Amino acid sequence: MFFHKHFKVDRRFSAESRHRLLIENFLPTVNAARASRQGHSRLCRLHLQTPSHRTMAVPPSYSDLGKAAKDIFSKGYGFGVVKLDLKTKSQSGVEFNTSGSSNTDTGKASGSLETKYKMKELGLSFNQKWNTDNTLATEVTVEDQLAQGLKVALDTSFVPNTGKKSGKLKTGYKRDYVNLGCDVDFEGPIIHAAAVLGYEGWLAGYQMAFDTAKSKLAQNNFALGYRAGDFQLHTNVNDGTEFGGSIYQKVNDELETAVTLAWTAGSNNTRFGIAAKYKLDKDASLSAKVNNASLIGVGYTQSLRPALCWCQRVKSNPQCNCSELISRSRSVSFMSRQFWPMRQDADRTFPDS
Repeated sequence: MFFHKHFKVDRRFSAESRHRLLIENFLPTVNAARASRQGHSRLCRLHLQTPSHRTMAVPPSYSDLGKAAKDIFSKGYGFGVVKLDLKTKSQSGVEFNTSGSSNTDTGKASGSLETKYKMKELGLSFNQKWNTDNTLATEVTVEDQLAQGLKVALDTSFVPNTGKKSGKLKTGYKRDYVNLGCDVDFEGPIIHAAAVLGYEGWLAGYQMAFDTAKSKLAQNNFALGYRAGDFQLHTNVNDGTEFGGSIYQKVNDELETAVTLAWTAGSNNTRFGIAAKYKLDKDASLSAKVNNASLIGVGYTQSLRPALCWCQRVKSNPQCNCSELISRSRSVSFMSRQFWPMRQDADRTFPDS
């Protein structure tokens, strides 16, 4: 009835011809209705994605504020240290992390073995770690069981040689617009707490350490920042005497840049640094940084195969022969002493954001 009401079909045509004629005339109507429904669905999705309707992301923890800029300054560099990390996972779901490092200046080597096991159905995770200092650490975590967004962890350590024991209770609560954390050390009277609030890209954080024995604040830090896609701004004040800030900008898919600034009250010394990371291709990246003392750091990372990387680092000061530095850089592998006056505070000249 629907077809005959809208289209006049000549009875002289065969049944097959009439069927083809009906389809040719009816398909545009069907396609138009389908496009209309798809357009309405697309508008609904866009409506839900507007700031007033989409779900607000959980803000980062206080220690992760400004992390993007910190990573540009820290990752890809490891002057004077040879480090090897190995990660694997068994069929039963147990993760094994092995790490070893050696200091080329002192010759001291250290290592650690860590195992992780998660019971997702119960929200439990077990973490055990042993290092070459003969310290055994165990952490048990319960997440999203007592309350949605609540994480409770018990972290204990034991030194068999001395019999020393320690324990810490860690709690965290994450929901839209808020990220809270509180740590209580069973060994000491200090309680650490932090809170971060976020709204439409703006972030405000507060971190404190309270000494219960003396009933006073041992630490008092503030932070304010803004995060919008490929741009991040972070400022912080520590104990009212240390001021710092950082800017992170992802220029494109290959280039990332960061700037840090730090100043201490009572001192005229302002610390300033610029860093960048450039992806040469999907397997290689080049990192570089320089500060106001004209200290330069360069790092090159090459992925030889999945989970296997080779890194080459160079540090330089303005007194070095640049041509000698360039000629040697191809064969340099963790030999930072050739180009850098090694001292204990050498890595501290780059301000921490």
